[in-house]
Parts: sequence; structure tokens; C-alpha cells
Amino acid sequence: MPKALLLENIHPLAAQALRDHGFEVETMKGALAEDELIEALDGVDLLGIRSKTTVTRRVLDARPTLTAIGCFCIGTNQVDLAAAAKAGVAVFNAPYSNTRSVVELVICDIICLMRRIPAHTHHMKHGLWDKSAAGSHEVRGKTLGIIGYGNIGSQLSVLAEALGMHVLFYDIEEKLALGNAERCETLDELLERSDAVTIHVDGRKSNVGFFGEDQFAHMKQDAIFINCSRGFVVDLDALKRHLDCGHLSGAAIDVFRTEPKKSGDEFHTVLADEDNMILTPHIGGSTLEAQESIGQFVSQRLEDYWTKASTMLSVNLPQITTGPCKGAVRIAHLHDNLPGILAAVNRVLGEQDINISAQALGTEGEIGYVVTDVATVPDERTLDALAAIPGTIRMRVLEH
Repeated sequence: MPKALLLENIHPLAAQALRDHGFEVETMKGALAEDELIEALDGVDLLGIRSKTTVTRRVLDARPTLTAIGCFCIGTNQVDLAAAAKAGVAVFNAPYSNTRSVVELVICDIICLMRRIPAHTHHMKHGLWDKSAAGSHEVRGKTLGIIGYGNIGSQLSVLAEALGMHVLFYDIEEKLALGNAERCETLDELLERSDAVTIHVDGRKSNVGFFGEDQFAHMKQDAIFINCSRGFVVDLDALKRHLDCGHLSGAAIDVFRTEPKKSGDEFHTVLADEDNMILTPHIGGSTLEAQESIGQFVSQRLEDYWTKASTMLSVNLPQITTGPCKGAVRIAHLHDNLPGILAAVNRVLGEQDINISAQALGTEGEIGYVVTDVATVPDERTLDALAAIPGTIRMRVLEH
């Protein structure tokens, strides 16, 4: 029986879906450090994680039987994708499932900061009645600057416009503006014109330390700042300086460079004593609706890869969408993207008089992937010959 390990309190729907498809499933609430993860992966075929478990090259090298990893979240920077591809391990994520949850939190943060709700709440809790309109504003008519106009940024754009905000966005890639949103040619232009700035960039290495002193200095007087993307993107010490000197009027931070491994752990931040500040423990996508949707989506990708060899929406392998097997068995051959491998696969099968019922090939970068349905079950000699083709990374035989 194949085995799946699900970490970080992944929604129980995912575990049940895998059990329904014949998997033995072990679940754990927290994340695991590298050595702990290696130990826990003994005999595991599928791994499910969220954002706090890091899958390194060392982990992949130590557990060569691991077949696929499901990131039950948007980001995949916690996995060494190149090493996973070279090890023949497919990686899947949920790029859309919690988009709405993140967008709603950002909208909430904008309204609360504009109305100085955190500051008023703090005063009330400490016995101070401070009924004043000073520093409080409607969001209608204000300008929102969105840095990163992908799935989250573009949906946020639509909802912000519905609230009556004017929307600016900046992205290094060409993006179609939705509604009346206006593209800025430079980041500085966006910062200088925006009453609220929110970041929605991905986890690529070039984004480490992306937003710091220079960027904060270009923001408007009394603007607010929000980060619900990646903790390593923003210099929080620089943010604190611009809050303390009165340049910025408030901020909301949901992600941090260093985060505890599990709920209940101690946490400290330099922003804890700020007045108009919203601090949340990386809950942008943590709604029951989003977690259920993610659990269903990613577990389905893992099941399809295990049972059908489908790499649809894989983030590190060539994408091939497969249906039911059209032969006796299906052979999934992952290999270095070298000339002649498809011909070599077909030659091995032809030498054994094995007819091909269906075949699909995909390549991406240095990796190639061919899925072949054959009319008769190959013997061990044939399978050994396929596995011995130069450049072979991994081969799986799926019986239907």
C-alpha cells in the first residue's frame, strides 16, 4: 500500500481523499526540521506540506523513493524545485485556491488602518476613550498601489475599485489591467502616488530584500503599508523607522522572515509596540473555505500523478494531461531532455513486439517526460532496458 505523509495541519479532506484512493496516510500538526523530515519520510511515497517545512536537496537525496510533493499553499520556494526535478519528484501547489482569502484580508487591513482601528482598540483596552476623527479616512477616493499584479493582485484590484479606490499597479511582466486600474512604469511612481501600498510578489530569490529603506522613503506622507506575500521581501527595521518618525501612518504585516514552526510557539517582532499596526500570524490564506479548497485541489493533483502519471499543473516537470490508460499498462519515463530518448523508448518496445496504444511527450528546460500506454504487459527484461536508457531519471509502471 502506498504511503502519504501530510504535515502542518493540512485540511483533513486531503487525508480522506488519499485514503479513499488506497493510500495509508499519516498526519502531523507541525512542520519538521531537515533531519526530522528525513526520518519521517522512510517508506513515504507522497509528501504534503505547507509553507514552514523545507524540502532540501539533502532530503531528496536521502529519500529517493519519494515520488511527489504537494505544497498545500500558493508558494513553492520551500522546496528545491530543480533538485526535485532531477530526482524525478513532481511538485504541485495550489496557485488559486486561497486567492480570495488573501484578498479579503488585505481589504480588511486597508479599511482598519485607514480608520486607525488598531490604535483605537489599543487605547480602549487600556482605559482611554479617544473619540476623534483625526487621522481617520474613508477608503473611497484613495489610491491603492499594488506591487505584483498576479492572481492575488489582480483580484484585489477589482475589489478595491468596487470600494471606490483608484488602483495603480506595478509588475515586471506585462499584465492586462482590469477595470480602470492604471499600470505604473516604475515602482517609484507607484509609491509616490499611493495612499496605501500592498505587496504581492512571488518567492523568487531576486525578491529577497526587495522592499527596504529606499522604497519606504519614496512613499507618500501618511501612507499605509501592507505585506501579505513573503516575509523575506520587506525590511521590517526600515518599516519601523518610517512609522516611528511619523512618515507612515500604519502598517499590516502577515508574513515574517523567520516564523515559528507551529502554533503556540513564542514569537517576537520589532513592530510589536507600534500604534496603528496589524500583526497576523501568516493567516492570509487561512480560512476554512480556502484550506478545504486547497486540500481538495492538491490531493487531486497528487492522486492524478500517482494513478494516471498526469503532471498537469506541476511546477517543476513538463506538463502532460493524461486520461484513462488506453492499453494494458502505462509507462511514465522521466529523463534528461536529450535528443533521441523518445526513439530509444519506442525502439525498446518495438524490439519486444509491444504495440503502443497511446503516447505523449513533453519537455521543459532540462527535463523530458514521455507517457506511453502499451497493449501488452512488458516483462522485466523490457522494463530494465527502458530504465537503462541513457539520461533516464525515473521510470514508473502504472497498471490500471
